[in-house]
Amino acid sequence: MASMLEYIKIILQKVSFDRRLFEKELRKAIRMLMPAEVKRLRLWCYENYSSVHLPVLDSCFTLTS
Repeated sequence: MASMLEYIKIILQKVSFDRRLFEKELRKAIRMLMPAEVKRLRLWCYENYSSVHLPVLDSCFTLTS
């Protein structure tokens, strides 16, 4: 069974074309995950989406660092 983190990554990949959807799903994911998972998600997001959604990432992850 895939972890919640892996499931969230799939969702984010599918909505990454739309900034508002991406931000909505990312905020939901941050609320759902454990702190260690949020750290892993943060790294993954910056590796994969910083060129497209940097302002969204900075906004969503500011409070979690």
